[in-house]
This record gives sequence, structure tokens and C-alpha cells, in this order.
Amino acid sequence: MKTYTITVNGNVYEVTVEEGATGAASAPAPKAAAPKAAPKAAAPKAAAPAGAAGSVKVAAPMPGKILSVKASVGQAVKKGEVLLILEAMKMENEIVAPQDGTVATINVSAGDSVEAGATIATLN
Repeated sequence: MKTYTITVNGNVYEVTVEEGATGAASAPAPKAAAPKAAPKAAAPKAAAPAGAAGSVKVAAPMPGKILSVKASVGQAVKKGEVLLILEAMKMENEIVAPQDGTVATINVSAGDSVEAGATIATLN
């Protein structure tokens, strides 16, 4: 038997394959390993001074490309109001405010690529 370690979408699996078998493999067993951390988001744009990040982080739900930014720093927003448009798999996804507040930072601009979990905006 041979044991292989395989990583799929950040999840680590240990797979055992019997030598000389007719294509049979054991079921993958999840290995206790911490997935890689998402790359850090780009530094906030010049509109926000250092240390002005808000207490409520708005994270990208999936990797994609920012098509447009609908909100601006200092703008008051209501829960559910569109902050950005994120294109993923040729679909436009509205990224909305998770609660009422004021936009503290917008960490991306149109055309930027983002990873899942990257902080793309913050609210106060």
C-alpha cells in the first residue's frame, strides 16, 4: 500500500492506494491540518487615514474581480445596501452591507482581483 497526501481547495486528505489493485482506493480521510490563510487584501486606498479601519469587516464571499464600487468612504449605508459588485464565474454578485453604518474603508477598486475571505471594505 502507498499513502499519498492530496490538497483540494485548501483541504488536506490522506489517500491510501493498494498496489496491484484494480483501481480500488480507500475513502479519503480528512487530515487535521490548518488550511492556508488567504492572502492579505490590498492596503486601504488613500481616502482613509491609517488606523481608520471600521469595526465591521466586509469580506469577499468568493474569489473574483471587482466590477464596480457603489459606495464611498464616509457614506452612510443601511443593512442590505449594495457596496460593490463582484464578478465570479461570469456572474455579477452584489456585496451588501451586513448592517447599518458608515463606510470606513473601501480596500479595493474596480478591476482588482480578490480572494475569498479578503477584507474588501469596513464599516463603523
